[in-house]
Amino acid sequence: MRRGLGSTLLVFVLAASGCIRYGEFTLPPLGGGNPNIRFTFEERPEPVVRRGAWRDVLNPATVGPDIYYSAWDGRTWRTAHYRNGIDLGVVLAPDPRTWEGSYIAANGSALNVNGAVWYWYVAGPRERPAIGLARDWRKEPRPVLEPGPYMSWDERGVADPCVIRIGSEFYMYFLGQDRAARQRIGVARSSDGIHWQKLVSNPVLEIGEPGAFDENGLGEPAVWQARGYYWMLYTGRGSGEVRRLGIARSSDGVHWTKLPDVFAGASAWDSKVLCDPSVEAAGDSTFGVWFGGGDIARPDENLNGQIGYGVLHMTAQ
Repeated sequence: MRRGLGSTLLVFVLAASGCIRYGEFTLPPLGGGNPNIRFTFEERPEPVVRRGAWRDVLNPATVGPDIYYSAWDGRTWRTAHYRNGIDLGVVLAPDPRTWEGSYIAANGSALNVNGAVWYWYVAGPRERPAIGLARDWRKEPRPVLEPGPYMSWDERGVADPCVIRIGSEFYMYFLGQDRAARQRIGVARSSDGIHWQKLVSNPVLEIGEPGAFDENGLGEPAVWQARGYYWMLYTGRGSGEVRRLGIARSSDGVHWTKLPDVFAGASAWDSKVLCDPSVEAAGDSTFGVWFGGGDIARPDENLNGQIGYGVLHMTAQ
């Protein structure tokens, strides 16, 4: 993580901001295992959820057999529901009468919390989005995670939540964008899923060096535990806005090491964009991955986006 002389001033600004909570924390430390792990990724050749009449379907979030995904009609992003080969229609749409505006209520992360579906989603102005929460599709009246203060790393927006629960605590990994349009990944924690504390030393994952697959930005994290580590599968934006997936490893959820494994779309339909991973364990070495893909390289929408499925294999070296 790159830090400079401005970090002390930034900490002071954050601490004084008042409306956003900050603190120092880690996820529960893990003992670590064999660090010499390599990954391979095998995707099904055809998409599982096709776009049909939508321009894009992306951002799958899974809870058991249910997939909640983002659907774009050319003007508005909504959240729709898919189960066992059946499209069950839209479950969440933006409300222009509220803080959400009319552009988006989608790109979310879903968990089963005491038998109810909790869904953290992106909404608000396109230029400065925030993260809301719907519990069994009843929306909280205000955002639960907002952009940071002036000159912060996430001043211009927060998005792409991935929420995991460990014991009684929720942890949210999310994209933050600054005024230079740099997109990086940070983390926040909560005891109730509604009131969040951002890590004061965010971001936890930085943009890659020139020539790297993530040199233009990174986001859309998916985090899980296996073999004594936390793992993060994330989207990297490369040259020409081609997007691929990278992977990183951590013992405490805050300090991350990027691995050399990078995965590109293997079929014509996802040849330019592989993004939006959602990971589900299928053993201690095999993990199912739902993902978005497209054959047009763009940073936002109109990708001919569809949703696929693949398997991530972990092998000790």
